[in-house]
Amino acid sequence: MTDFSEIKNNTKTRMDKTLDSLKGEFGTLRAGRAHISLLDGIMVEAYGSMTPLAQVGTISTPDARTLSVSVWDRGLAKAVEKAIMESDLGLNPSSDGQLIRIPIPPLSEERRRELSKVAGKYSENAKVAVRNIRRDALDEVKKLKKDNAISEDDEKRYEVEIQKLTDEATKKVDEMLAQKEKDILQV
Repeated sequence: MTDFSEIKNNTKTRMDKTLDSLKGEFGTLRAGRAHISLLDGIMVEAYGSMTPLAQVGTISTPDARTLSVSVWDRGLAKAVEKAIMESDLGLNPSSDGQLIRIPIPPLSEERRRELSKVAGKYSENAKVAVRNIRRDALDEVKKLKKDNAISEDDEKRYEVEIQKLTDEATKKVDEMLAQKEKDILQV
């Protein structure tokens, strides 16, 4: 039988993982500078399956406005170039054999607003995940009550504690979004 401390720890851990995931998604949104995490979400058609870009080549930043991908298998260069072009990052790679250069254009005001909207979507998805975690925890508390393992007063107290965790996680999501929007909109 699980007790409330287990439920609470599990809930907190899952919410922290959601925040880490959001941080990773925000890392893929560029704020005007070249950073290798920009290419994290790109999947390449390699050897008959979709493979993360980082597993088919070495990604580096030769300067603040350029990314480069050194593809390990020359035959995959075209597939890597195509995957980068088809991503929603608005990048235009150029290839010379095994090395693919990706100039990072300065962000236009319109593109900054688009990226800000994408960041908003990511944060909304994180909030939905947090609410789902809350629902799962509340279901477990209700099950404890149904099994007569806790009293009604304990049930109410536990629900309040779970709501506090939810509010904290939601507040962190909002803070992360505000910071990312500030980074994106800063010229």
